[in-house]
Parts: sequence; C-alpha cells; structure tokens
Amino acid sequence: MPRILMVVSAADSLELADGSQHPTGVWAEELVVAHRALKASGADITIASPGGKKPTVDPGSLNPEIVGDEDKVQEFKQYLADIAAELDEPESLNSVTMAHFDAVVLPGGHGPMADLAKDADLGALLIQANDSGKIIAPFCHGPAALLSATTPDGSFAFAGRQLTVFTDEEELTGGTGENTPWLVATTLADRGAIVKAGPAWSSYVVRDGNLISGQNPQSSEAVAAAVVSALAE
Repeated sequence: MPRILMVVSAADSLELADGSQHPTGVWAEELVVAHRALKASGADITIASPGGKKPTVDPGSLNPEIVGDEDKVQEFKQYLADIAAELDEPESLNSVTMAHFDAVVLPGGHGPMADLAKDADLGALLIQANDSGKIIAPFCHGPAALLSATTPDGSFAFAGRQLTVFTDEEELTGGTGENTPWLVATTLADRGAIVKAGPAWSSYVVRDGNLISGQNPQSSEAVAAAVVSALAE
C-alpha cells in the first residue's frame, strides 16, 4: 500500500500588496479530489501541516458563485466532513519522517503562499524526498511550497526542473488580481524552475521525473492519476 504525505497550509489569510488581509486556506476542490482519488487507489494518506495546525478551507472554494456549481459545493462539504478526523488533527511537519512515505502531495489555495513557501521543516522534507527520488506532486498554488526547498549553499533545490503552476494570467484574471503580493509562476521562474503553462483554467499536468505538477484546480484529478501511475511503476 503506497504511503502518501499530503501537506496542507495552516494559513487562514494572505497579506495582499496593499497590506489588507485576504481570507484563504486550502482550496476545497483540490484537497477533496486528490484525497478521494488517492484513497480510492488504495493509498494510505497522512495529512500534515505546519505545527500540526488544523487547516482552514478557503471560504471562496465553498462559495457556489465562485465554484459555479451548488451540487459540487455540497459534495465537497460532505467529503470534508467525512475526513474531519484527519483534518482536525494533522501531523506536524517538524515531526514527520520522509522515510515513512512514498510520495508527498501538495494541494493549493493561496494558503501555501502565506506559510508553506517559507517553511523550513517542509523544505527539508522536500529535499529529502527529491534526493531519494520520491514522488513530489504540488498543484495550483501548491508549487509555491517548493520555494521552501533551499539547499545549504542557498540555491533552489528545484532549479532546472520542469513544472507547472497557477499561471500569472490565471492569478491576474481569476485569483487575487493586481493586488497579488507576488506571482508564484514568475517567482519560481526567477528561482530557476522551467515553468510550463497550458490553456488557462484547463487541466494541465507536467511530469519531470519524480516531480509531478498541476496548473490549477481543474488539474486535481489528473495530478492524482499521475501520482497513482508513478507509484505503480
């Protein structure tokens, strides 16, 4: 049975460029779709967050006007209720041993920009996972978490790697817009990642060896499928 570490943000707000606070957290669709698909494949999933703090679900991700489908919102709420025991008491990143897992999956929402991108414990885990060739699968804003992986010499552990992420176009037109404090895709590229992009708001996945990444919420199912396939190799 594959063992998967699902790392989620513990942030509940993101400071925007104008200094205001934007409510955030983990995006419901990404967490639900990935968790459900991986669990259905037979994987054993452990949820972890900074400090073992219960994650906040981004309120926008449960807003029918934003999601565009009331039935989907109810579906997400029901699944979140079903796994409430896991979400209420996640493991703390500083107590996790990567040797116990075969893969690490990182769903998005703007939360990772607020905490995971600079979490030293996560950075160490990602470097360990990468060095041992374990599957690393961030998607949407989840790839912001890769920025935590700084080597002792100050370099970015994923420089030169191909990946995808929520694009600048998607952020500016359907994310936090011009008030975004920093653009994840641009920042990853500036650190040396080779950022690829598919059509906005369409499922798009990039695999570069053990690194599997997805562009947006619409990519959640495809990322999970790619992880399952990679673990079966």
